[in-house]
Amino acid sequence: MATTVDPKQSRKPTVRRRELEVDKLFTALVKLEGSDLHLKAECPPHVRVKGSLRPLNRGPIDDEEMERLLMPMLDERQRKIFDETGGADFAHAMEVDGVRWRFRVNMLKQMGHMGLVARRVSNWIPDFEGLHLPPTMESLCKFDQGMVLLAGVTGSGKTTTIASMLNWINAHYRKHILTLEDPIEFIYTEDKCLINQREIGLDVLDFEIGMKHAVREDPDVMLVGEMRDRETFMTAIHAAETGHLVFGTIHASSASTTIGRILDLFPSDMHPALRSAIAFNMRGIVAQKLLPSIKPGVSRVPTVEIMTFSPTVRKLILEEKDDKLSDAIRMSARDGMQDFTMSLTDLVNQDLIDRAVALEVAPNTEALKMALKGIAVSTPGIL
Repeated sequence: MATTVDPKQSRKPTVRRRELEVDKLFTALVKLEGSDLHLKAECPPHVRVKGSLRPLNRGPIDDEEMERLLMPMLDERQRKIFDETGGADFAHAMEVDGVRWRFRVNMLKQMGHMGLVARRVSNWIPDFEGLHLPPTMESLCKFDQGMVLLAGVTGSGKTTTIASMLNWINAHYRKHILTLEDPIEFIYTEDKCLINQREIGLDVLDFEIGMKHAVREDPDVMLVGEMRDRETFMTAIHAAETGHLVFGTIHASSASTTIGRILDLFPSDMHPALRSAIAFNMRGIVAQKLLPSIKPGVSRVPTVEIMTFSPTVRKLILEEKDDKLSDAIRMSARDGMQDFTMSLTDLVNQDLIDRAVALEVAPNTEALKMALKGIAVSTPGIL
């Protein structure tokens, strides 16, 4: 069941802040039901609506106005990070027509100019059905221990999918959920679970210290954010090995190529031990892409590839036969797996996406054409 995040809820006692000039642009984003706000010097503000960027009906922002709009958003710590690194990530919150909205903000420098990209975070955490996700997603939430990774590019909906998974656990189990986020996006309303959300830089100095604290905080379920370096992955896999269910995200194009993406973080002499750790601790990898929908009232839907760690998948990973993982996924629908061809076929048949869009993004166009005609694609032996 979908859950509405209380728009009045705040992590700290409510203090009404003064309205910022830039809030007018965030208000426009909300009212246009856009997903992202882009501010670039010498260009008008742009918003992404249903996947497409559109300029707002106003003139370009010059450097003076950009600084006036953006600098009041930064506190002292964020200003120092921005000055030293050329970028800063933080959350921004404000009210529009009495409803509180949160935004994930990245402030940046490009060619000597300040700029901003902000993602609107919905106050509503959809359930699996509302996100048009397959039933297997539920089974990935039922493990007591192990790791589940969400793979995809920026803007593919990974954060929303993980929020939906954590909220399913929140509705069905009495557990302690601990998140380490940079920044916090969704704020959960506790149901059956006790939930602690820690923001890097605000609640804890950095991810490494947060993970060191985590082992003393008795979590059952952990969200550790993006697997962007070897330290993050090693601490996350160690948490999975020691009895926690760990969720994370990674930039990879498919479930099967995620294995190589993880291994690329490490020197080759560590790969055998890593393959063993992945094979026996990973519970599932979900890769997804967001596509424009043709169904009224639905803006975008995810096409999803799911690889669960069956004995066959474990064997292929241990034997370094990663090239056969795609075939294993295709042949293992009974284990809850599906590849992008299967997902795209379902979305077309449910009239959720256009056939032309499906063919454009399909990894194997001919296989999708055959699947849409109801013709099964034969697969050679994979072992």
